[in-house]
Amino acid sequence: MKFLALIAFTVSVSITSFAQSTEPLDPEWCHNLPRPEYKALESVATPDPWFEVYRIRPGVFAIYEPHQFEEVISYLVVGNKKALLFDTGIGVGKMRAVVESLTKLPIIVLNSHTHFDHVGGNAEFSEIYGEDTAFSKQNATGQLNDYARDALVKERICGTLPDGVKAEAYKIRPWKVTHVVHDQERIDLGGRELEIIFTPGHTPDALSLLDRKNGLLFTGDTYYPGPIYLFVPETDLTAYTRSITRVATLSPGLTLLLPAHNVPVADPKTLVAVEAALKKVKEGSIKGKVTDGNREYEFDGFSLLLSAK
Repeated sequence: MKFLALIAFTVSVSITSFAQSTEPLDPEWCHNLPRPEYKALESVATPDPWFEVYRIRPGVFAIYEPHQFEEVISYLVVGNKKALLFDTGIGVGKMRAVVESLTKLPIIVLNSHTHFDHVGGNAEFSEIYGEDTAFSKQNATGQLNDYARDALVKERICGTLPDGVKAEAYKIRPWKVTHVVHDQERIDLGGRELEIIFTPGHTPDALSLLDRKNGLLFTGDTYYPGPIYLFVPETDLTAYTRSITRVATLSPGLTLLLPAHNVPVADPKTLVAVEAALKKVKEGSIKGKVTDGNREYEFDGFSLLLSAK
C-alpha cells in the first residue's frame, strides 16, 4: 500500500526517525511518478494543488494525493440528491474545498477503514457514517500510532508540503460518527444506490462499497495494486482471507475496481488472483522474501506483505 496519515494542526509531536519506521519505503518512489496509468484518465481542475482529481465514471471522482508516499486515493460518488465521500485522505490538503468544487450536494463521509491516511479530513465534515467497533472508536479520538509518525519526513514527501503545514507539528482532529452502518446496508444518493460490504481483515472495521448497477467496487485497502499491508497488529489474516473470497464472488458482475492507493482503476479479475495467492501462501507452495523484517509474497501486479512473526 503505502499507508499512514496525518493532519496538519497545531499540536506538537516528536517525529520518529524515518529509519526507525516499520513500514517499507522505496527510496526511488518519487522518481517513478507520475504513474503511467493516470495518462489515460480524465483530469479535473482542483482548487488545492496537494490533490489531483480524475473523473473515473460519470459522477465518480478519484481524489489522489501524489505528494506523499502513501499515494492515497479518496472517492467522491455523486447522486441526484446527495454525494458520498469514501475516505478523506491524510489531512494535509483542504479536502472539503476540493469536494465542494465538484458538487454542491450534501456530503456523507464513509471511511473504508480508520487508518490515518483515510480519515485525515473527517473533521472537515458534519455527516460521517462508520462502524461501531472498538478499533473505530479509538481512532475517532484522533490518536496517533507508530505508523503515522513518519508521515511527513522528507523521504516520504514528493515536492513540497502546503503552506503552513509543519512535519513536526500535527494531529488528527477527532471526529464523531453520526450514523452507525451495518453489513449490506444500502445508501440511496438519488438515482444511485451504494451497498456496504463489510470486509474485515486489513483492519477490524474495513469495508468495501459496491455500486452494483454500474459494476463498481470501491475496495479501500482490501485490495490495491502494490504491496498489500497485512503485517500490522490489527490485521487478521483469517478474516482477510474470508473477505477476499466474499468480494471475489462479486467479480463476474463488476466492470471496475477502485482501490485506495497508487492507481484508481483495476481489473475485477484481480480479486480472484488474490484469493488464489492467499491459498498458495497458506499451503506453503510459494516462497516469500524478507522485506524490512516482514514476509513478502510477490504475484503479478500485487504482493502480500505479512508479519514474520
